[in-house]
Amino acid sequence: MNLSLPSETIFHAIESTIKEYRKYAQKNITAAIDNVTIDQGLVLLFLNEHPDLNQKEIAELVFKDNASMTRMIDNMVQKKHLKRAMNPEDRRRYKLEITDKGKEVLRILPPIIHRNRNSSLKGITKEEIDQLETILGKIRSNCSKNTTP
Repeated sequence: MNLSLPSETIFHAIESTIKEYRKYAQKNITAAIDNVTIDQGLVLLFLNEHPDLNQKEIAELVFKDNASMTRMIDNMVQKKHLKRAMNPEDRRRYKLEITDKGKEVLRILPPIIHRNRNSSLKGITKEEIDQLETILGKIRSNCSKNTTP
C-alpha cells in the first residue's frame, strides 16, 4: 500500500487553512485589543449569549480539554475579563460572569470578527461555502461513526 505524505492530503489543507486563519485573526484582534486571544474572545462571546453555560460546555464549544479550559478561565479571571461567583443552584460549581472589562472586549470584538471573516471569505460564493460545509459535515460524520475500514 502506497501512503500519501500528510502534506498531500485534504486534512493537511484543512489544518493549514485553520492555522493560517487563526494567525490572521489573532493579528487583527491583537492590533485592537491588548492581551486577548481568539479563544478568550470566543469564551466571552459564548458566555454573553448563554450566561448559564458551565465550564465543560464552554470547553466543548471552543474545542478545548478541561485542563486547558481551566487555565484559560484562570487567566481571564486574573486579567479581570471574567469573575467567578458561587453558583446558587450548585455550590460545588462556580458561575462565570463577564466583568465590565470583559464587556469592553465584547464591544470591540464583533466588528473585528466580521472583518476577519469577510476578508478571508472574499471571492467565495455562498454556494461554495454551502458545498464546503456539506463536505466537512460528511467527513465529521464519517469520523464520528467510529468505524474501522
